[in-house]
Amino acid sequence: MSVISPMRPVDLVHLARYTGGDRTIDTEVLTLFTGQAEQLIARLRIQLDRADAQGWHETTHALKGAAGCIGAFALADAAAAAEVLDPASQGEEAGRAVDGLRSLITRVKLFLHSHFKN
Repeated sequence: MSVISPMRPVDLVHLARYTGGDRTIDTEVLTLFTGQAEQLIARLRIQLDRADAQGWHETTHALKGAAGCIGAFALADAAAAAEVLDPASQGEEAGRAVDGLRSLITRVKLFLHSHFKN
């Protein structure tokens, strides 16, 4: 993984390996990612409420992979940490993990808006 600035939640060098550094494609990829990430967070809330360990594992794993692909490594690491939690027996910790994941997604969205505004 690349080291990124705490102010930059997406490693743009990593992202550019896949987009060729095209800002339009970067914006599209990050916009698609943030929409997907919001859906995954909503799914995690439901899985937490239902104590659905299998669903929780699958959703955190999907978020981890998607975040890693775009270079949002702090988010990928947080999803990896959440992936091992059991929402049935570690409900409070899992709830805090969802809140932390949401916060990191918000950072990615704010970065998208500030870095790629026209």
